[in-house]
Amino acid sequence: MSKQAEHARRFRELHRKGDPLILFNVWDAGSAKVVAETGAQALATGSWSVAAAHGFEDGEKIPLTLALANLQRIVAAADLPVTADLESGYGDVGATVQQAIRLGAIGFNLEDSIASKRELYSVEAQCERIRYARASADGIVAGAFINARTDVFLIAHPSEHTDEMVTTALERARAYADAGADGFFVPGLIDEGKIARVCAESPLPVNVMARPGATPPPRFAELGVARVSYGPHPYRIAMDALREAALAAQRSESSRQ
Repeated sequence: MSKQAEHARRFRELHRKGDPLILFNVWDAGSAKVVAETGAQALATGSWSVAAAHGFEDGEKIPLTLALANLQRIVAAADLPVTADLESGYGDVGATVQQAIRLGAIGFNLEDSIASKRELYSVEAQCERIRYARASADGIVAGAFINARTDVFLIAHPSEHTDEMVTTALERARAYADAGADGFFVPGLIDEGKIARVCAESPLPVNVMARPGATPPPRFAELGVARVSYGPHPYRIAMDALREAALAAQRSESSRQ
């Protein structure tokens, strides 16, 4: 078994309901090395952070060639499984997936929203995209982990999340599982009762996005979550620290004048 295939197998095993995999998202080789040194079991890129670190907005604004070159450096930075945030797939989902897997990724996120709009693909269209991604990944390394992300909860404010939206998300989870997805990502969902219901009824291990100072990983474990991502928050923490250090340096310089 190749190292990449072994990483893919290990990554899949790390998704355990009630014992979630923690992914403190990285954006370049330097951040990947730092997170790896903390004892992380795997690495995950975050599209918002990768784009911001290179001067772009999120939403497939960073050129794919640049995003993939960055992914290649992250894979080389640590001997850990790496899953890539491929957003909505940059058009040709299969070609994008193949490039990411060939560069060493062992999994990827695939969104069900249209990058340029605040609307979702139909269930049928997204399932076709997942099947295409599945076939494309399997043609290179068996067992690559497809984390099917639904943006049902991102297109509405948390105060507007309803039980009907949870039902809609679960319908998508079942369809995505049938199409070949391995995980179900529900960013934007923060209500613990609704998270617990998704975890109880989803046929796929559930991935949620954590927010600093909000629900801690042990609580997510109690709710049945299998994977916790931190999305753009690690990058924001790093940039806030950089900003404060730069301001302190400027204040120190000003006080000497």
